[in-house]
Amino acid sequence: MSRATVSRRSSIRIGNVKIYQRGSIWYLCYHENGRRHRPRVGPNLEAARCLAAETNARLESGGAGTLTFEPLSIPDLRQRWLEHHEHVLRSSVNTINRYRTATEHLLNFIRDVRPVKLASAFTARDAESFVRYLRTLEVAPNGHANSRKRRLLDKGLKYVLETCRALFNDAAKRRHLSPYSQNPFSAIEIDRIPVEESKAVFVSTPEQERLFLEACDD
Repeated sequence: MSRATVSRRSSIRIGNVKIYQRGSIWYLCYHENGRRHRPRVGPNLEAARCLAAETNARLESGGAGTLTFEPLSIPDLRQRWLEHHEHVLRSSVNTINRYRTATEHLLNFIRDVRPVKLASAFTARDAESFVRYLRTLEVAPNGHANSRKRRLLDKGLKYVLETCRALFNDAAKRRHLSPYSQNPFSAIEIDRIPVEESKAVFVSTPEQERLFLEACDD
């Protein structure tokens, strides 16, 4: 088949995978586990042919298709991630509690501000909105309901974002994000956010150190 013939056709079949065109964009179509998948590839026909061949090979060998992923809601993703830390990685109770508190802000955001249900639908633009949302929050420094609330400091804000980035890294590893999509929290370059406000560090004076040591027993 010549390139001219291929370019005039609106669909091509490679084994169990069909390539078809809508406008200038090529898509794949195939069935896996009784479900039809129609992922978007892009304007490049050769890239679509390569992906179709790779997907067909995986399907024939019994593996998951190259572009197959399992959509999962953000609350379910978070619950699985916390359970993995608790029961598989055996992370400390304090670590798990910090992760739970940090990601609770994300659940509040998708519940009250931006109703994004699936992790695969959460974009870099949503992550940017989440940063703006965090900057408006007032939280209790020690987590107690009766404590006086203050604005979330830069260091705490970065920790929340880093935890959410780790959550979505796990989602990508377990194929809960759409193929070739970037972790939305990596796209906002968390490491470049400056820490201009943080909790003050108390340093004892020499006189205070002397009084403390004199008050200690042997």
